[in-house]
Amino acid sequence: MTNLDDAYRLTAGVPSTETYRRLRTEADLSDKAPEAVALALSNTWHGVVLHHEEEPIGMGRIIGDGGTAFQIVDIRVLPAHQGRGLGRRIMAALTEELERRAPATAYVSLIADGPARFLYERFSFADTAEHDSIGMYRVMGA
Repeated sequence: MTNLDDAYRLTAGVPSTETYRRLRTEADLSDKAPEAVALALSNTWHGVVLHHEEEPIGMGRIIGDGGTAFQIVDIRVLPAHQGRGLGRRIMAALTEELERRAPATAYVSLIADGPARFLYERFSFADTAEHDSIGMYRVMGA
C-alpha cells in the first residue's frame, strides 16, 4: 500500500485559472468567470495546491490586506480524494503560513459550510455567533 505522503504533494502557490475553475466545478461548486478568477488568483496573499501524481486535486487560499484582516477561502479537495485527511493538510499549511507571517493582532475569518466546521475547529476557529456576531454575504449580480 502506498503511503499518502508519497501519493500526494502540497506546493505553495495558486492553480491556473483553468485548474481553479475545474476544481470548483468538479467539487460541485459554481463556476466563476475566467476574468474574475484571474484577478482573484493574482491577489492571493498565500495559496497552496495539492497534487496527486502531478495532477492538481485540491487547493486553498488566504486573501486579505496583509495586516489586519485575512480570510481563508477555496478549500477544495476533489470528491474522489476526500476522506483521507487532505483538507486537514491544506488547512495546516495555510494556518502555518498565517502564524509565520501575519501580525499577532490580525483577524482571520472563513465561512464553514456544513460539516467542514469540524475541520476548522481543529485549527482553533470558533463560531462567531458565540460573540453576538454572524457571518453575512452578498453575491454581486444576484
